[in-house]
Amino acid sequence: MPSVLIVDDEPRIAEPLMFALERDHFAVTHVELGQQALAHLAHQVVDLVVLDVGLPDLNGFDVLKQLRQSSQVPVLFLTARQDEVDRILGLELGGDDYVTKPFSPREVVARIRAILKRLAPHGDARATDLWKLDEAGAQIFFRGTALTLTRSEFRILSALLKHPGQVFTRSQLLDICDSDEDSFERSVDTHIKTLRAKLRPLDGERLIATRRGIGYYLESHSQ
Repeated sequence: MPSVLIVDDEPRIAEPLMFALERDHFAVTHVELGQQALAHLAHQVVDLVVLDVGLPDLNGFDVLKQLRQSSQVPVLFLTARQDEVDRILGLELGGDDYVTKPFSPREVVARIRAILKRLAPHGDARATDLWKLDEAGAQIFFRGTALTLTRSEFRILSALLKHPGQVFTRSQLLDICDSDEDSFERSVDTHIKTLRAKLRPLDGERLIATRRGIGYYLESHSQ
């Protein structure tokens, strides 16, 4: 089930869109402020963000600037502005699409699906020549070889595979582990070190990269 974060302070805008997305089998979270969105995304992974430009606390463009320091999650802008300059700015900052209010919720859902479909061949490493993720069997294969992984290692590597190029903070990966044994962020470093060691004989340890001071990501060209 794809997950979407809606960032909009107007219930009359957000609620119909939430309903349309949920009816189309999306998992939806709604926040009203830019700071709330950044805090949520620091700990939770979503597939796409619907971001209003005119938020009460932060300009939507400023939210995207901060977000792009650690994440390449797709972003669809919502705005009441008709100015072409704003649309161009949003796209140049790294937005993926731009919808002007008022809009049809069904159209926005269609645009979201189009974005996810467009990015999937390049942004999903779950089934490629290098990687194969078998979620039902809780196995990951690299270059045709099944990796022997602990529960936490499987969860971390699965998240990286599903979002290649996206930087995950230690806090996010710790939440993904969801284990009583992993109570400190430094335990994430240990899991990454072990994963790299298990990939080393297959010449794959460098595919899990470090963004200094932030966290880890899977090289997007490792597909």
